Amino acid sequence: MTQARMLIEERICFFGAGSMAEAVARGLVARAVIAPGNITFLNRSDKSKLEDLKQRYGTPGTNDPVEKEQVLRTSPIIILAMKPKDAAEALEQLGKLIGPRTVIVSMIAGLSIQTLRSLLGRPEQPVVRTMPNTSSGIGLGVTGVSYSEGLSDEQRRTARLLFESVGIVVETKEEKIDALTGISGSGPAYVYYMMEALIEAGTRGGLTPDQARDMTIQTVLGAAQMVRQTGEEPSELRRKVTSPNGATQAAIAKLDESDFYGAVIRAAERCSERSAEMGRELEGKLPKSDQA
Repeated sequence: MTQARMLIEERICFFGAGSMAEAVARGLVARAVIAPGNITFLNRSDKSKLEDLKQRYGTPGTNDPVEKEQVLRTSPIIILAMKPKDAAEALEQLGKLIGPRTVIVSMIAGLSIQTLRSLLGRPEQPVVRTMPNTSSGIGLGVTGVSYSEGLSDEQRRTARLLFESVGIVVETKEEKIDALTGISGSGPAYVYYMMEALIEAGTRGGLTPDQARDMTIQTVLGAAQMVRQTGEEPSELRRKVTSPNGATQAAIAKLDESDFYGAVIRAAERCSERSAEMGRELEGKLPKSDQA
């Protein structure tokens, strides 16, 4: 029996095996985008993590130094999934192993394409900088993607496919990545915070914690699906359920007293600012010789 052709035929290496790397790999395997045997995980020392990933998804992995070096030399696509503090050492090693057409896909927060290339010691390396969010773990993520110059149309297509397997992709100029972080990157936290408050309000009103939680989850899920399925603007849907002098209007008025609308905007703006600050702080800690 002939095996079905996969959407991505190239081998992919995840340099790091944390939760976001697993989320992307899970999506790729679940949607039959790539054969599990063409995904390799690398990490420093946690062999049990690699074994667990192999059991779950059928993906090989190694932390043996010789095997790691061979994988890095021969993988056409390498996804950087290590912690920012480990990036400088890892990229210095990586730059000595890869070829000029190896595509580097970074999921490292805060590191610019220019800095990544400088750490690699390869100023013209094809690089894709991404900013996924945690909802990628259930296939409902949003990933911002920026490309360096030098990528072919096919390489761009492959990069998109990687993250379309765990949600939607928003292609943007690199200078807009921090703005995207303020909305989709950290946006789930704002929603969770509101959900915490709704659950607390429910329990104060006499509902059991389980009842308050279930009702809050379904309310948020239903509201999001209404926006998606009807195609209407959130403002219009809100108006439709806000009768003059009604209970919902009274609730909205109370939110307006606290400038809820403005507070959310300011929160997203501050998140974007802080993301940029963290990037500068991280780059400032790198060896001077490694910076552009």
